[in-house]
Amino acid sequence: MYPIAFADVLAAQERLRPHLTPSPLRHYPQLDTLVGHDIRVLVKHENHLPTGSFKVRNGTACITSLTPAEAARGVIAASTGNHGLGLAWAGAQLGVSVTICVPKGNNPEKNAAIRSYGATLLEVGDRYDDAAHACASLALEENRTLMHSTNHREVIAGAGTLTVELIAQSPEVDAVVIALGGGSQAVGAAITAAALRPSLEIFAVQSSGASAQHDGWHDGQMRDGMPAKTFAEGIATGSSYALTFEALRGGLRDFVLVSDDEIAQGVRDLWRITHNLAEGAGATGLAGLRRLAPRLAGKTVAIILCGGNLDASRATAILGGQTPA
Repeated sequence: MYPIAFADVLAAQERLRPHLTPSPLRHYPQLDTLVGHDIRVLVKHENHLPTGSFKVRNGTACITSLTPAEAARGVIAASTGNHGLGLAWAGAQLGVSVTICVPKGNNPEKNAAIRSYGATLLEVGDRYDDAAHACASLALEENRTLMHSTNHREVIAGAGTLTVELIAQSPEVDAVVIALGGGSQAVGAAITAAALRPSLEIFAVQSSGASAQHDGWHDGQMRDGMPAKTFAEGIATGSSYALTFEALRGGLRDFVLVSDDEIAQGVRDLWRITHNLAEGAGATGLAGLRRLAPRLAGKTVAIILCGGNLDASRATAILGGQTPA
């Protein structure tokens, strides 16, 4: 069912160890009160990692897995920001050339951050799926190794290291609620839970404006090129992915949708209570937990603040009470 073994996650963890320290897992009693139902809420602060996102795990796992010949040719990937940032950061640490394709109109602050690590950034296509198709063609033309943000074994292995840390930090955790775009984080969590804590329940959350993965999970039919309209660009995907689809179907306890209004409220609540600024995807776990709360009553539940790269204009709008278009 799973595309990689738990041994692959442990191998990635060893390669990441010299480069990344574990992200904090923290308890905020005010979040318990907010969510209610006698739930103890834990926050895994992936926003405290270099680049401000869990995807630095994925990028570093990919770059450290290259052969010398592959490293010399460089890598290329499509991204709305955080996958590209992770690869750019890891490439800078290890001297590997990185090219990132982003859709036009992408988060300008993420674009600037990618360039700051010395990566080449190309704006192609109107949305992520368009950028991904262009990226695949460029990979062949330039003889670079393609590092897909989801359909890549080392991406999933890197993402799995998050849950290895989480279980070590909180052996009593009963459930994890994860924002889902491509699915690397959720699949990595399912693989790790199966090996270390089979009772751990994995829940996924997606924006109702970008529901392709959610809909495919529920009816068993993969999606491609569906609408993806959400300000939470980290989960703004309109397709299912071959490497994660069946693993998600088998590994998730449930998969729910939330509105962009609920995600924006999650950003405000996390800022008010934890004083951490979450990007849209980073607040989606909290929004999902509030929807799932009645069925998780009395349990210890971790949410993943998977990214904190919210651009200034959206942060101003959200903290002012608005939901970005």
